[in-house]
Amino acid sequence: MTRTFHQAFVLPSLLLLSTAGAALAQQAADAPAAPPAIDPGHTAWMITATALVLMMSIPGLALFYGGMVRKKNVLSVLMQVFATTAVVSLVWVVAGYSLAFTDGSPWIGDLGRLLLRGLSLDSRPVSLQTVTAGTPVFSGVIPESVFMMFQMTFAAITPALIVGAFVDRMKFGPMVLFMTLWSVVVYAPIAHWVWSPNGFLFGEGVLDYAGGTVVHINAGIAGLVACLILGKRIGFGSEPMAPHNLTLTVMGASLLWVGWFGFNAGSAVASDGRAGMAMAVTHIAAAAAAVSWMLAEWVMKGKPSVLGIASGAVAGLVAITPASGFVLPNGALVIGLLAGIVCYWGATGLKHMMGYDDSLDVFGVHGVGGILGALLTGVFATSEVGGSAVKGLIDGNPLQVWIQLKGIAWTIGWCAVASFVLLKALDLLMGLRVDKDSEREGLDLALHGETVA
Repeated sequence: MTRTFHQAFVLPSLLLLSTAGAALAQQAADAPAAPPAIDPGHTAWMITATALVLMMSIPGLALFYGGMVRKKNVLSVLMQVFATTAVVSLVWVVAGYSLAFTDGSPWIGDLGRLLLRGLSLDSRPVSLQTVTAGTPVFSGVIPESVFMMFQMTFAAITPALIVGAFVDRMKFGPMVLFMTLWSVVVYAPIAHWVWSPNGFLFGEGVLDYAGGTVVHINAGIAGLVACLILGKRIGFGSEPMAPHNLTLTVMGASLLWVGWFGFNAGSAVASDGRAGMAMAVTHIAAAAAAVSWMLAEWVMKGKPSVLGIASGAVAGLVAITPASGFVLPNGALVIGLLAGIVCYWGATGLKHMMGYDDSLDVFGVHGVGGILGALLTGVFATSEVGGSAVKGLIDGNPLQVWIQLKGIAWTIGWCAVASFVLLKALDLLMGLRVDKDSEREGLDLALHGETVA
């Protein structure tokens, strides 16, 4: 009787429980893993970094540019930077973030985050591989809202940099439209190419830790195209166009220097050793470039200028940006020293040789410095900082320099062509340049009805 009961009831019950357990285990294995818990420390650092990068645009860049123009145009420059920051932030919310940081195709993201659809308290970034170059150690440990805001500040400062190339002569309405269209047509695709895991330049292995191609080459090339299309300012080369208030410029450069720690160290998307190293090399490169620009100007002109040392610091910050998460301090020192000298030549010798009127040397500092930094990233990148997937020339991988060149070429090509088409179309439809009387009077009064006392 006992054996019959065992065969009839116990064994089938055990078999049923075993089968159910196996099924539940398989369902658990097939279910998507729960996202890791949000890390308060990493999140707090990224909120701080986001605020630092926003400070770079307003007030940093606004003051830096505002002090370098003539008194009659200072408010117009502040307005251009401020308005660009506000308008592009809204464009980022509507479509920019989605186009840059969703999967889509190798060329552009999709519209899965259009108007930030799906963004919630619990959502995580689509991927944080975008900023860690193949080492997604911290994927998902900060809220997507913080990541979106951090990247928004990058999207806003990039077109704001372009302003310096055409100050004193561009209409305000077409300027706003250009920045709106440019952020969608140029910035978002290139950000996707370089920083999205399925972007084609990311797949090629292009290294850009914090924006050498995406931000600085992009802005520098667009600025060069803009100043060529608009033409030279009235009196360029024959009238004095000295900065009206270098105190503002130095204040702006100082804010840029401090804010850049958010720019570069924040791109670790974590408060960790890599962020600390990015902060260290950023400061080293800025200091080295400030000194080398100062010395170059001292030798060439007999006197070191305040504008020169401030511009040199910014040049070093630009050049170290793509390399900041991949290099050691010795590499940063070389990058900074070279950036000061090369960008000094870009803002003086190259500009005079080519004869273009890049008002505040956007191409000379950001374009030239961005290209130099992207190339030197391929030289000094080391697996000791960037991980096993990151090896530059000094680690025995000369191919990385060629890969960096491809990234530079694609960025220059798309930015130049798209910027030219956008500016030409707006010029035909609305006219880009103010009339001669307004330019002579100054854009503060002519366009905004305000003046600095």
